[in-house]
Amino acid sequence: MALCLAVCTTTAVQADNSAGVTSVKSMHSVAETTQRFEQILAAKGMTLFTVIDHQAGAQKAGLSLRDTQVVIFGNPKVGTPLMQCEQQVALDLPQKALIWEDEQGDVWFSYNEPSYLKSRHRIAGCDAVLKKVSGALAKFAQAATQ
Repeated sequence: MALCLAVCTTTAVQADNSAGVTSVKSMHSVAETTQRFEQILAAKGMTLFTVIDHQAGAQKAGLSLRDTQVVIFGNPKVGTPLMQCEQQVALDLPQKALIWEDEQGDVWFSYNEPSYLKSRHRIAGCDAVLKKVSGALAKFAQAATQ
């Protein structure tokens, strides 16, 4: 709770509880926010699986799209216990962060709330892991966006 208060008072945070998505406004471009996030993952010993540049994909198809990147990352020491509690959560693992530009040119760092994953997959018995993931995601988002 204290972390949320610190994050919420220093950054613009939008939570869409119906979709289970939290979005934190970034002070940086999509490219810089993505780069900062990649550096955070490396420093924390997380695995960076890939970065998907949806804008580049759209351009290859002759379409336009505002800057939109998805970073896929994870840590088996965290993901495996979640899958042991409910194997179907693997549909949402590894974790993903969406870093994107909105219609006003603002950049956002968005991610699925662990509480949403708990509800979606009916995860039981993993509250401590989910709490740890929630705290880590909030810290990562704040560090990448500020």
